Amino acid sequence: MTMKMTTKTNTRERSREWYVRAQRSLIEGVNSPSRGAAVYSLGPVILDRGRGSRLWDLDGNEYVDFMMSFGALIQGHAHPKIVEVVSQTMAGGSHFAAATPAESEAAERLQRMVLSAEAVRFTNSGSEATMLALRLARAHTGRTKFLKFEGHYHGWYDPYCLNGHSHPAEELGPRENPTRLPDSKGIPASVFDDVVLAPWNDLEALENILRRHGRELAAVITEPIMANMGCILPRDGYLQRVCDLAHQYGALFILDEVVTGFRYAPGGCQQHYGLKPDLSTFGKALGAGFPVGAVAGPRSILDRMRWGSNMVLHYGTFNGHRLTMRVIAANLDLLMANEGAVYKQIYAVGDATIAGLRDVFRRRKIDAIVQGFGPMFQIYFTSRDAIHDYRDYCEYADTAKYSRFIHGLLDRGIYMTPSNGLHWIISTAHTTQDVETLLPAVDEVCAEMA
Repeated sequence: MTMKMTTKTNTRERSREWYVRAQRSLIEGVNSPSRGAAVYSLGPVILDRGRGSRLWDLDGNEYVDFMMSFGALIQGHAHPKIVEVVSQTMAGGSHFAAATPAESEAAERLQRMVLSAEAVRFTNSGSEATMLALRLARAHTGRTKFLKFEGHYHGWYDPYCLNGHSHPAEELGPRENPTRLPDSKGIPASVFDDVVLAPWNDLEALENILRRHGRELAAVITEPIMANMGCILPRDGYLQRVCDLAHQYGALFILDEVVTGFRYAPGGCQQHYGLKPDLSTFGKALGAGFPVGAVAGPRSILDRMRWGSNMVLHYGTFNGHRLTMRVIAANLDLLMANEGAVYKQIYAVGDATIAGLRDVFRRRKIDAIVQGFGPMFQIYFTSRDAIHDYRDYCEYADTAKYSRFIHGLLDRGIYMTPSNGLHWIISTAHTTQDVETLLPAVDEVCAEMA
């Protein structure tokens, strides 16, 4: 296979100048550490604009974007319909902090796509959605403890900030009693008294932990695909068994679809895997680039937010933001057009990308695997056949090598985060031409690494 020459995008003087300027007013020059020097060794690429699957930085360098705002841009950049809806809506007022038809129209579309959504409550982020889901679960069950899995990220709410970052394998402790490793300072240790920690993708360990703690739990919360350590797939039948075990002990099963929702199927991973969660959380792709989250589930649980002396409190000036709701309605209409035909395109492009990457690694004799399918995947530099959980990731994924690999791609017109814990995203805007641009760049970087 003949590879074409790639375009060099390693001249970024204006990015460096702007990054110096940004550090005078912003911590590390950014508003989230995943965008700064902790991940981008020479400082971030400062982006200027985007359209479709492409991005341009301040120096005019063009990139194919495979990060897509960590998955939020399911329609790519500046989709004409989204631009049209935003322009029309702004002309009539962006937000009123009052009831509008837009919020019902968005919720109705979500209900049609997600079968478990008898009712919906919108929030302003995925973090807010998972906060609300836990509060609802506690109110509904009368219990306070919950179970989360090692390596899963459910936002930066205090009790979720446990074992969400990678650590040396020797620090993790036994599988059935993991060492508790807080992700942040400033959180009282007592906050984690209500958290039960378990390894993911390990039914035997989960069953043993639930025998000890199951009757204390308000909820078991899980990502359907482990997206905080790249893209780690559940073992066959695992998610359904987690759901069954939660119910066996009287706990709710919360499926965190902030990353996976509307990506793998119109109804998300719960449709793909045939699950019936008690509560689901959404974000990212739901808003097509606008900040939003949502909790969906049965009325018997969400009705606890009805006003009264025993209500579950959930306020928010920007909840149901009119502009965002109009974008959501347009976005979900686009995804469902022609009976969701666009999903076939996403899968075709994604699977072709994965196959092409595997071929390059095989030809270049690089120890690497590409894990995932269709809309989302991740590359791990490892000699193992698969990464199955957080512990595998911590012990066997060469994250430093992955960072060098991505920095090489950034110099060749491919935009992706150097963090191995995130994932490659295929949007509706990606085409086979983007795959044909990517693979020669990967080949060049692998040639240098071999």
